[in-house]
Amino acid sequence: QVQLVESGGGLVQPGGSLRLSCAASVSIFSALHMDWYRQAPGKQREWVALITSGGSTNYADSVKGRFTISRDNAKKTVYLQMNNLKPEDTAVYYCHTGWDIRDYWGQGTQVTVSS
Repeated sequence: QVQLVESGGGLVQPGGSLRLSCAASVSIFSALHMDWYRQAPGKQREWVALITSGGSTNYADSVKGRFTISRDNAKKTVYLQMNNLKPEDTAVYYCHTGWDIRDYWGQGTQVTVSS
């Protein structure tokens, strides 16, 4: 079983920054693709960013140039650095991976961008 635990969310003003972390309890972490998703109240869950096992990255158009996904395989952790935050970034952010034909999700961490 894969367990994912997010941290680092909070309240920030527009233009500010946060770094989210997702710690994974799986021995093959380095072989897994990892994603960040987010979900705002009343809206569909939205894919935000991907990092592959090889370190390649991809981003939703809404966050390109502002967010950076990275990973530290030694720490079994994936990060989401969020800069120049906007009110529309407000959501619960979830770490995600797929392994053994299953999807695994963290519990989520709240990010609120408001003045």
